[in-house]
Order: sequence, then structure tokens, then C-alpha cells
Amino acid sequence: MHNCWVTGNGSDGKTPTVAVVGLGKIGLPLAITYVRRGYRVIGCDIDPQVVQAINCGQSHIHEEPGLEVAVADAVACNMLSATHETARAVREADTVVIIVPVLTDSRHRPDLRAIDAATSATAAGLAPGKLVIYETTLPVGTTAGHLRHLLEDISQLNAGHDFYLAFSPERVRSGQILRDLAIYPKVVGGVNKASTAAAEAFYRSVLDVEIITMAHANEAEFVKLIENTYRDVNIALANELACEADRLGLDMTAAIAAANTQPQSNIHEPGVGVGGHCIPLCSYFLLNDVREGLELVRQARVINDGMAEYAAKRIELELDSLVGQTILVLGVAYRGDVRETAYTSTRFLQEALTARGATVFIHDPLFTEPELVAAGYTPLQPERARKVSAIVLQASHTAYRNLDFSQFSACKVVLDGRCGLEQELVESQGMRYISIGDGRRPRSVQATPLRLMGQAAEDDSRRREVRA
Repeated sequence: MHNCWVTGNGSDGKTPTVAVVGLGKIGLPLAITYVRRGYRVIGCDIDPQVVQAINCGQSHIHEEPGLEVAVADAVACNMLSATHETARAVREADTVVIIVPVLTDSRHRPDLRAIDAATSATAAGLAPGKLVIYETTLPVGTTAGHLRHLLEDISQLNAGHDFYLAFSPERVRSGQILRDLAIYPKVVGGVNKASTAAAEAFYRSVLDVEIITMAHANEAEFVKLIENTYRDVNIALANELACEADRLGLDMTAAIAAANTQPQSNIHEPGVGVGGHCIPLCSYFLLNDVREGLELVRQARVINDGMAEYAAKRIELELDSLVGQTILVLGVAYRGDVRETAYTSTRFLQEALTARGATVFIHDPLFTEPELVAAGYTPLQPERARKVSAIVLQASHTAYRNLDFSQFSACKVVLDGRCGLEQELVESQGMRYISIGDGRRPRSVQATPLRLMGQAAEDDSRRREVRA
């Protein structure tokens, strides 16, 4: 028995239709949210396996509670289908929501190729009266500038007059997207008042949350960038303070807990780096084309990426030297229990450890060995477990909470980079447990103070130029 939803009626008496361009971790939950409000959804994706799976009623995303059942129901009720023919889907739709990734290149500049392709395909199906909304995180001015011109050049229609164009940032967290869509206010800004009104009306019809309208699409883009840059800078502050706590022999976790009892204090947790599609990208997008100013944002990026170097130094101090040592990094995902590696700190950890002469192995239960190899990592083989000298927790997967540390008989130290392990469990195996900001002096070199974060950041900046 499938749960089918009552369809709404458009102004012409037909079921309103939305084309969702990009059926990734956010696009598919968005599609289900629209279906639940009576919209027929045509999902568009360039991956034929994704299209095939969804048309068979199968979700390719498994970390979102309730999503797999919802996809099966929506397909069975003929409310959700998928295609690689975006232009055709747009022609059938009243509203188009584009949510494909925009990443950065090696110099941290926005790489617009994917969204340009999605925009071009959308433009080929545009007709007067349609509404186009971007939810992908973008540098300020991208919707009303570059993407608008692309849509207009191909469709020969005028944005804001012939069709409506707006930006509304996704503000959700992987693993709880359906929940977040139901509770977080929706920010909307169009290229003109008519576009803002059209986008506001659409979101009021699909969401039961507060709709916050901004003066322009540029302002809506800015909202997304600053809310995540706030987190990036706050984490950088926590990381600097944690390094100072290590130098002074103080417990940063206890200090944060006490400090945050003051209502105006909201210090974040330190760790071995900051990854994901949102936080690093938002800072880089703000820095895009900025030659002066935003120095705090720029330095936060250096500090957070430099935490891998700092973590490697802490382990080195515990073992005297990393030359010839075998190090295991737990988790390539940028965050615990999320099957996504965007800007993962594992990459920086591997670089920092190998630069010191260590052999680095990787483990992650969310990825197959071929996937790890394809990403440039060396999976840990069971017979190498007894050779491991140190372990770093990079992603706090639930599976690691009860990890059998007894298999790592030669391991001397475990660096909990995400505060996701039980200290007692680690130490019961005779291993030393350390974390960022725990203030514990190195066991093997008790008289040697830890290198300050400023030096670690300086080392890192020599290897990696941070530019907008």
C-alpha cells in the first residue's frame, strides 16, 4: 500500500509541476517535499544510473531518514519521475528549481561549469511565465549576472518580465534535510519585485515555514555566504584557542563548556579541519575577486586547513618521529555518517603525514575499497592492522564508537580529531588518547612544548596559497 498525495490544481486546472535540476543529496529531498504538497515533480540528472534508480522507485541516497520509502511511494503514485532531458522537463514544468554543485578549482575560484550546463539546458526549455529558482550556493551577483545572461541569451526571453528568476539558498544539513526543510525559515530574493513575489508564492505553497524576502537576489546569495562564513571563522577561533590550550596545558573542551554557559558566547568545537560543500565554499565565494579586506575570513581558511599540519605535529611529538611509521586515518567523509568527501580534511592529513615520512592508510565504512583507491587513498588491509603506530579519527562515524582497538597491537597513540571516541575504550588497550586542545603534554618528549598554531598555519601557507 503506497501513500499517495492529493494533487493540487494550477490556474489551468492541471496538477502543478516542478522540474528539479540536480537529484543529489539536496535535490531529491526537495523533490519529495514538493510531492508531499501535491506537486508533480520531474527530476533531472546527468547520471543515467540515478535516473534509472529513481524511475524504479529506488533512492540512491540512503542517509536521509524516510527518503527511500518516500521515493518509492512518489514514483508508485506517478508523482515523481526522472530524466536526463532537462529541456523537456522544463517545458512541462511551471517552476524550475536548480540545485547542482558549484565547487572551486585548485586556486579556490568558483567552477561554474556544472551549473552553466544545467542553466543552458534549462534555458532551452524556457517559456514565458515560468519561474526559475537557484538554490545552489553561489558568489554574490551570480544569479542576477552571469546566470541571468546565460538564460536570456539562449531562451531569448527577458528575466523578470517574460519569466521570473530568483535565488533561495538551501539551508539544510545532510542526514536531516527533510526535517530541516520543515523547520528552517526560507530566504528568497528575486532579480526584481515580480520575481521575488513569484518565488515567495511558490515556497508558501510547498513549505510551512517563515518566508523571508530580501531586497534582491544578490542579498539572498549574501545571506548564505555570511551564515556559513560565521561558522568557518568561529571554528578557526576555536582551533587557535585549542592550540593555545595545548601550549598552556589546559582542557579546551571543559573551557568551552563553561564559557558557553554565558548566553552571548557560542564558541564552536576545534578539530582537524573543516570540510563539506558549504563552509569552505562560502568563505571562498566571499573572497572571490577580493584583493583587499576580509582578512579575518582569509586567515580563518588558512587556520582551518592548517589544522591537519598541527595534528600531524602532535602525533609526531608523541612518536618522536613519523619516518617509517604507519598511520591510520579513520574516515574520508567530511562529516560523520555522511557519504560525501567534499573538501575532506583527510586530504590535508594525508599530505601532512606523508610529508613527515609516514605511510598513511585509510578506512571508511561508507566507501568501498575501489572508491577509496579511485579517490587517491590506500585502504587498510587487515594484515596491516598490527603495523599501525597511530590512529587519527577524522570523521566521527557511529561505527567507530565501538571500534575494536585491540586489532592495532602496535598502536601507541590515538588522536581523536572529532571528539567521537571513548577515551576509556582507547586507553583500555594501552594506547594514549589525545585530542585537539586537551592540553596533554607529549608522552615521549615531556619537556618539548607543542608548536603554536601560528607556526603550523605558516607552514601550511607555504604549501598552499589561499586566494579568492
